[in-house]
Amino acid sequence: MNVGSERSKSIWMSTASVSEAPSLTQDDRTDVAVVGAGIAGLSAAYELSQAGKSVTVLDRGPLGGGMTARTSAHLASQFDDYYHEHIRLRGEDEARGYYESQAAAIDRVEEIQRIEGIACDFQRVDGFLFLAPGTDPALLDREIEACHRIGFSQVSWAERAPFAGIDTGRCLRFPRQARFHPLKYLDGLARCVRRNGGRLFANTPVVSVDEENGEIVVKTENGRTVRASAGVIATNSPINDWLAIHTKQAPYRTYVITVHIPRGGAADALYWDTLDPYHYVRLQPSADGTDDRLIVGGEDHKSGQATDFEERLAKLEAWTRVHFPQAGEVEHRWSGQVMEPVDHAPYIGRNHGNAQVYVSTGDSGEGLTTGVVAGMLLRDFILGRDNAWAQTYAPQRVTLRAAGEYIRENATMVANFSEYVTGGDVSSVDDLEAGEGAVVRRGSQKIAAYRDENGRLHIRSAVCTHASCILRWNAFEKCWDCPCHGSQFSVDGEPLNGPAIHRLAASGASASQAE
Repeated sequence: MNVGSERSKSIWMSTASVSEAPSLTQDDRTDVAVVGAGIAGLSAAYELSQAGKSVTVLDRGPLGGGMTARTSAHLASQFDDYYHEHIRLRGEDEARGYYESQAAAIDRVEEIQRIEGIACDFQRVDGFLFLAPGTDPALLDREIEACHRIGFSQVSWAERAPFAGIDTGRCLRFPRQARFHPLKYLDGLARCVRRNGGRLFANTPVVSVDEENGEIVVKTENGRTVRASAGVIATNSPINDWLAIHTKQAPYRTYVITVHIPRGGAADALYWDTLDPYHYVRLQPSADGTDDRLIVGGEDHKSGQATDFEERLAKLEAWTRVHFPQAGEVEHRWSGQVMEPVDHAPYIGRNHGNAQVYVSTGDSGEGLTTGVVAGMLLRDFILGRDNAWAQTYAPQRVTLRAAGEYIRENATMVANFSEYVTGGDVSSVDDLEAGEGAVVRRGSQKIAAYRDENGRLHIRSAVCTHASCILRWNAFEKCWDCPCHGSQFSVDGEPLNGPAIHRLAASGASASQAE
């Protein structure tokens, strides 16, 4: 079970899936153990198996069932936090390295899908960044100047973004961006890893990753062990770390809809506006020549800190109809979670305190391209090769100019602990209607209570099993969200997303007694 078990389903989940894999039923030995079968994990497995390494991949749920299936699937070297801001925080050299790596990731996807024959709807398209009402008009001037400084010289001015709803005015055009179907691509990677001798296991939760006597020891929930020379943790949010990485990134929930649109009703391109949070848009052409699908996302908020899910989705639909008046009915509505690093760049490399355990996390809005970058970087690290982008993504880095953001994001955890002494969302479980969940105070403890559609109560501890924060009910996805580090749990207490790896404790038990 993973986030694929949440209530909403993306367009990708409705139109494709990654091939099934068995669970691990016996101990295993391999060169590299990869935990997580999303874009980062399968990219790393592909690159390493191509280089001759034996690889074993483990995932808590089905292959490709995590956050990769909940993206809008932009492949962009455009930077959603802006290159001029990245230059301010980390300097021109690091911004240049970030751009070059993201552009190389798109090239790598294009190359892999071509040479491996992966039919994943890959298409090069332009991207357009346009001003939203009330935002700083000088932002675009700063951004094009920054792009040219770091070598992204093809960025140019366009008179308007190419859709008919409104005149956006002058905007920036980013050439050689791309889009694809992420699950079709992952299915192709899985096929290639198997061909190269790799072993893939689904529905195999990992409960520990340790270094012992010069090797990596991965233990699973069902008591099996994988021993390896190196380990890769590619679980969206690392499951092998308590605070070192988690204090440098924060979880944010984002929302996406798809609407029918007449064939030719919108240019096949990527679009972004300058709001904060911004809107992101792309087209998914239909395979049969009928209506295309327009994919529109936005309305982000920090995880666990909003309850107005329906209002946010309604705003997203209203924005879509203003900008694309030809849009038809809404077909899909879903949400996903992104990890936002305090200085905007992901963390890919050797984990704090380890010699041969590597992580990939902090993908922000570029999760698909950074996942592909992770595949190339981790391959080089494990093979002992130099890589020019190593410092750009180093997990150990400290960005002094991001100190204010670091303090603001970590205030969430401090504030959360005050909830141990506050009341619940409702006074009693008796107040819950069918389909409702809430945190309820029961004596000295807080419980996570959900009444299902049949009237049955599901009660667990409301204390996250990662860092002991108090959970919040997510009425849209019907799950429990941790606002501190992004863990998610089913109504029965099963972890859906890391960093938590243990079930929520039964009501009346402490977090340390979690199953």
